[in-house]
Amino acid sequence: MSEVYASRRNRLRERCNASGSATALISRPANVRYLAGAAPRGAVLLLGRREDLLVCVDPPEDRPSEGRPDEALRVHCLRRRGGDPAVAAAGLLVAEGGDCLAVEEHHLTVARHRELRSVAPGLRLADLGAAVEQLRVVKDEEEISCLRIGAEIADQALGELLESILVGRTERHLALELERRLVDHGADGPAFATSVATGPNSGRRGHRPTDRRVEEGDFLSVCLGASYRGYRCEIGRTFVIGTSPADWQIELYDLVFAAQRAGREALAPGAAFRDVDRAARHILDSAGHSEGLAALTGHGVGLEIEEDPQLSPAAMGKLDACVPVTVEPGVHLPGRGGVRIDDTLVVRPEADGGPELLTITTKELLAL
Repeated sequence: MSEVYASRRNRLRERCNASGSATALISRPANVRYLAGAAPRGAVLLLGRREDLLVCVDPPEDRPSEGRPDEALRVHCLRRRGGDPAVAAAGLLVAEGGDCLAVEEHHLTVARHRELRSVAPGLRLADLGAAVEQLRVVKDEEEISCLRIGAEIADQALGELLESILVGRTERHLALELERRLVDHGADGPAFATSVATGPNSGRRGHRPTDRRVEEGDFLSVCLGASYRGYRCEIGRTFVIGTSPADWQIELYDLVFAAQRAGREALAPGAAFRDVDRAARHILDSAGHSEGLAALTGHGVGLEIEEDPQLSPAAMGKLDACVPVTVEPGVHLPGRGGVRIDDTLVVRPEADGGPELLTITTKELLAL
């Protein structure tokens, strides 16, 4: 993996050189991990003129779930407790004679920016922007493999839950059980806070579990994800509890399923982000559900659960191959509940079989 991290840093260095900055300070944790292999608490990465440094508060711990620093990367630990690795990195650069440093302004706090100015008043600070986030959009096969394993873990956890008795249990209890099962099957932990929504809560995006108990005839919407070696996937499904679904539940489910399928089928290299969103949204709009739809149909996943690209009506840009995204349309009817269906897929060309579905739990409307 050392060559992979070195290649990533070299690609970033080329971008920095093209914009007139020979050095860069990476402070956003996901970006540090992407370039260095690990992101210990508070650590920053200094892309230096002579060498690259991982500047840490404490020596990195050897925990596979937190990543391991690139062996070719020198680790510099602060001598003084309570110090700021970003400020220390700026000081090291100045000591080497550096006069310009690109920083992630979207991540630095105002206070931290002032500290950098005070410790290195002669250092010219430039904005690196989202250069690292842009590099992270297209994944290599090792990254996709981590996402694939995370998806398998999430599928396992969800499948086991569906085999248990659900009536009478609370949303909160079910969410905690799912998160425990993720860890039992090898996940670092949940990729995000697990959402379990029943009855009138079902179909809401990002619903926080409550003490409401599962009842016969409820819709049950579940959205969870596993983090594996730092990479995060997502799956969402909706079921009916106890009895055969009512006509309105079948109709609503079939509608959301059609929208989700349209979004999945629109995934292809070269497809515009907003065209993927439009493919799914048009079906829901045409059925009279334009009000209350989520701002986006899907998003990228990776070291963070919400990355670029954004599949939304106003999004600019086109998909590349090897970009993992979610497709997650849903409809919520106030007071009644609703349906969400959510998959993680990898964009692949038609010659390679089209989009690769990572989350494979059935999308049939099951009565549990």
